[in-house]
Amino acid sequence: MAYLYLLSLAFLPWSSIAKTETQVSVIQTASDTKQRAEHLVEQYLDGQHLDDQQSLLRVKINDAITKFEQTPRKKWAYQVSRYENEEGDITSSIEAYQPNLSKEKPWTLLQLNGELPTVKQRQKFQQQKRHAKENKDSGQSYSVALREMINVPSLHLLAENEKYITMGFKVSLKKLGDDAIGKLDGELLYHKKHQFIEQITINNNAEFSPLFTANITELTLSFYFTHIDGSILPLQQDMIMKGSFAYFTKIDERSTDSYSHFQKR
Repeated sequence: MAYLYLLSLAFLPWSSIAKTETQVSVIQTASDTKQRAEHLVEQYLDGQHLDDQQSLLRVKINDAITKFEQTPRKKWAYQVSRYENEEGDITSSIEAYQPNLSKEKPWTLLQLNGELPTVKQRQKFQQQKRHAKENKDSGQSYSVALREMINVPSLHLLAENEKYITMGFKVSLKKLGDDAIGKLDGELLYHKKHQFIEQITINNNAEFSPLFTANITELTLSFYFTHIDGSILPLQQDMIMKGSFAYFTKIDERSTDSYSHFQKR
């Protein structure tokens, strides 16, 4: 067919050949334009689908945050094992929380640095818990709400499998100061079956200064949660922080809080 087409061109006048070539060019241009248009439409639909998918995922995460907020934590008894290493100075404790005890003293110190605490140590512990509650009630606590930690509008899909959805998000923790804005990246793991956030990890992407003369070079915060009888409860919290204070003092801290022995009251 191609040979007959070329042969017919040989016997056409040059004006007819030019006209035919122009027609072929127009047809080819129209075909290319159609293909580009179809490709653009396909890209738009893919982008629209991704936007719709991410919007639905943001709703899921927001619902998961609400689910955690609505868990009646004060109706659960549990134990907390704490470990801290500050520049080689290691301390540990095991504490019990009993919501049915006195409102003034729901906490009990069970163990301190691997030994039974003395009366004086227990009194000091109760005083620290009382001050912590007063600070929390007055808004001076260093604890951070889950909703404050996760910037829901910034959530974006990173990965997904049969069990989990992994999403990234921007982190803006006011308690770390303005210099930390834009220097913290967050990632969470969403459990699809039980519809809750199972893990949150926050890392810094640059050095920042939370306080005057303090410089943080490395910060990793990890939060783990568990699902028990429809309630979302904390399972573990880890922190790694390195840097310097007043230019000469080294900051090298590691801490872990592990929660266990959950009992609903």
